[in-house]
Amino acid sequence: MNENAAVYFVDRHVTEGRAARTAFREADGAKRSLSYGDLAAQSAVFAGALGRHGVRREERIAMIVRDQIEFPVVFWGALKAGAIPVPLNTLLSASVYEAILNDSRASILVVSEQLWETVKPAVDGNRFLRAVVVIGAKQECGTECVSYTDFVAGAEPVETVETHGDELAFWLYSSGSTGVPKGVRHIHSSLKATVDTFGNQVLGIREDDTVFSAAKMFFAYGLGNAMSFPMSAGATTVIFAGRPTPDAVFEILAQEKPTIFCGVPTLYAALVAEQEKMGTPPVHSLRLCTSAGEALPRDIGERWEKLWAAEIVDGVGSTEMLHIFLSNRPGDIVYGTSGVAVPGYEVRLVDEHDQDVPEGEVGELLVRGPSSAEGYWNRRSKSMSTFQGHWTRTGDKYERTRDGRFVYCGRTDDMFKVSGIWVGPFEVEQALVEYPGILEAAVVARADDKDLVKPAAFVVLKEGATLDPEALKDHIKGKIGMWKYPRWVTVVDELPKTATGKIQRFKLRDAEVVA
Repeated sequence: MNENAAVYFVDRHVTEGRAARTAFREADGAKRSLSYGDLAAQSAVFAGALGRHGVRREERIAMIVRDQIEFPVVFWGALKAGAIPVPLNTLLSASVYEAILNDSRASILVVSEQLWETVKPAVDGNRFLRAVVVIGAKQECGTECVSYTDFVAGAEPVETVETHGDELAFWLYSSGSTGVPKGVRHIHSSLKATVDTFGNQVLGIREDDTVFSAAKMFFAYGLGNAMSFPMSAGATTVIFAGRPTPDAVFEILAQEKPTIFCGVPTLYAALVAEQEKMGTPPVHSLRLCTSAGEALPRDIGERWEKLWAAEIVDGVGSTEMLHIFLSNRPGDIVYGTSGVAVPGYEVRLVDEHDQDVPEGEVGELLVRGPSSAEGYWNRRSKSMSTFQGHWTRTGDKYERTRDGRFVYCGRTDDMFKVSGIWVGPFEVEQALVEYPGILEAAVVARADDKDLVKPAAFVVLKEGATLDPEALKDHIKGKIGMWKYPRWVTVVDELPKTATGKIQRFKLRDAEVVA
């Protein structure tokens, strides 16, 4: 039996009569579309082009590709050839691309034309690349690259190579919210495992759904939203290469009429603020929304549902686990919590000695389930500390409520003690964004003049809003506790984030604060 993931997600739809159904359609640019039949054919040709260029099984195919029609063709085409696609963040600098290309030893690089000038310095002197393929290049791009059209021209389509479910399929580089990205290696069976768990048993994806994921396909959350889940059901994905600003998202929701929207907390906060400012009902066809990347503040979830009449299923996932393993459920949402374990996964909360912590106490979240990565590439020590037998350490701190729900407290590295009591940044941040005028907030530890650790807050204000720091501090004291209020409140234009929307708190630890 061929357990190559491309058989289930691509080829199966042709044999089951869905060849004419639209798999992907672009919401910007040329607004092209791709049927399941076209995807099967074009990915087979791309696999043939890789073989023609001497690509062997398990060679890495680096992808610096925007969310466009060619992304799924390249990704699934590489899998069909037995090669390993490595989608990369499209917002990195040339120096980071250079490091990742050398680390992965990719033999082929596929890059979108719009990103070529940024990427070009990263390939100079690379000793592993045999070809650089530029999507959309009409002009002469020099001897260092070939256009995508020329790369696939005349290539013979190939049959999907037979693989084992435990065979390496693709890599994802971690988003780097706490440092340098690491190559996370996933196997073929992991993609369907996320479908069998979250996709089917929580999201309930259907063939008649149209999905729009503001989260991009280059990282785990977006890959599941825009590819794995809709393709498992024969549904349609709306893809958008541009930046998902509130205006852009509003237009897509109104014009493309997706039934499922997948966003991140910072985007939901911005959309709620804009919609409330407009004062008119939103135009949409949504039946369900998802959120991940960071915990969704309770206030944002409640305000969104009031405006859109569509629930946000807030969950927790990671690059290491490929998608969401802890989640709320449709019809059983408690905003401000991460819900319970997704069917097929188990979770534990442990202390520094790996002993289970009692109800109501903070512990590190461990998870085990069928989509766990095989490990990090060339990071043996980190792999051994993260992947421990069947269990994967998430680095997230949680507490479990009396009714069995999990409440996010912060990253292990972000937690700190005030007056001997653990404080989680997220709890303070959630209280901050419930205060009128505050759009976003981040909290870090800072030593006061007595060298005692206290919370420091950085906040982004809504348009036209002003802030009384002392009134805000009093609000926090009454909301979550006298010792948890921020001793410093600094207004900033924006918070440092990864491309996935995660706040990079480590960048704020040494930032200047306002007393």
